[in-house]
Amino acid sequence: MARRALTRLVAVVALVLGAALAGPAPAAHAAVGLTKVTDFGANPGQLNMYLYRPASLPGNPAVVFALHGCTQDAQTYANNSGLPELADRHGFLVVFAETTTSNNLNKCFNWFQSSDNRRGQGEAASIRQMAAHTVSAYGADARRTYVTGLSAGGAMTSVMLAAYPDVFQAGAVVAGLPYGCATDVGSAYSCMSPGTDLTPAQWAQRVRDAYPSWTGPWPRVAIWHGDRDTTVVPRNADELRDQWTALHGLSQTPTRTSAIGPNSTRHEEYAAGGGPLAVEVNRVPNIGHGTPVDPGSGAQQCGGTGAAYFLDSICSSHWITQFFGLEGSGSQPGSLPAPTGLVATGATDTTISLRWNAVDGATGYAVHRDGAPISTSTTTTYTDTGLTAGSSHTYTVAARDADGRTGTPSGAVTARTTGATASCWTAGNYAHVQSGRATTSGGYTYAKGSNQNMGLYNTFVTHTLKESPTGYFTIADGSCP
Repeated sequence: MARRALTRLVAVVALVLGAALAGPAPAAHAAVGLTKVTDFGANPGQLNMYLYRPASLPGNPAVVFALHGCTQDAQTYANNSGLPELADRHGFLVVFAETTTSNNLNKCFNWFQSSDNRRGQGEAASIRQMAAHTVSAYGADARRTYVTGLSAGGAMTSVMLAAYPDVFQAGAVVAGLPYGCATDVGSAYSCMSPGTDLTPAQWAQRVRDAYPSWTGPWPRVAIWHGDRDTTVVPRNADELRDQWTALHGLSQTPTRTSAIGPNSTRHEEYAAGGGPLAVEVNRVPNIGHGTPVDPGSGAQQCGGTGAAYFLDSICSSHWITQFFGLEGSGSQPGSLPAPTGLVATGATDTTISLRWNAVDGATGYAVHRDGAPISTSTTTTYTDTGLTAGSSHTYTVAARDADGRTGTPSGAVTARTTGATASCWTAGNYAHVQSGRATTSGGYTYAKGSNQNMGLYNTFVTHTLKESPTGYFTIADGSCP
């Protein structure tokens, strides 16, 4: 009864979220074969679950959750987003979660309702149950579970990353909003346009409040936004960046900026010291509100424009798959040989530069740091940035063919950044705060820089903190030299 009553209220916000998504649809796109799953759990949010399973799939595959926008449905999102094409190419599962008019008259995920955007409640809990079922029933790898979505689905992606950082390792928010921006219909409207301006610390705290006992790593986040979006204004991309860079203890200034794709999308990287890319922002030129796609059969193309709000521009799903580290994760390996001559050509306190020999027939190269993919290069050089002073890293590269498949990886090379090695400090949380190595908020202690939760602010809880670079602290219990 409560949900039916709430539907009348949600109709108001649907006019805000859904009216902008109304309009004539282009010609239909070829339908993707989906399997409806009905027994995935108690389903408190009354959502539908659809599975896309490629014909060729490795054992323990990764899984990507896809959340559609207002007025859309699972089939529309599958047909046009390009995600099934990428799943075929790289060997992962895709789960399309779907809301209905029973939840929201314009089929928007209820990202702004406390009954649906909190851990263990409503729609968020239903998606969590889908994730657990995909692992138990289809053998998906719980350590490689990701989520992405458009508009209201993008805002719901933020919800899942905040409420379930223990489930989703990374997410991609397309034309969406930061977590905790809205608590009702009125604030949902304001968040969309003109946007809500909070400090990075305030945004970060809203995510911490979604799961206060969480002490593990925060999910990595990719942000996609059209620079002419008047429905969910581009300011929201900045607020999302502020939220997730603050959680990762990073500056709001990108460590590297480049142009990607056929339309020179502005690509901003925010790298954690010594780790993989933590946050990226992709500002797509000359498009409004929708999912950027680039129909075609090229290595960086995917998607279709067979429905409203799939915009011919750049294949965002290709780059999102790469950000998740799924490119080539389960596809048939390419036939190109391993690059030779990989060497480190230089290093600073925060960068390591690499060079290798070209491979005939290669359209580019995949670069791996410490066993994880971090980027691609169209040349035979690459400079890794945002590293920690005095840190050591191992690299390999692999040539990519015209279909985006990676060949045999090169031999490994290990290099070290310059600068002082890390300093370690062991003390109670109270002493860490008093010495400036940590801060306190809401009765809890957070390591300065990384913002890792150290537990209660008192004299009894003890941790070892590693300082590297200067002023940046991470928890290093039992692992600090």
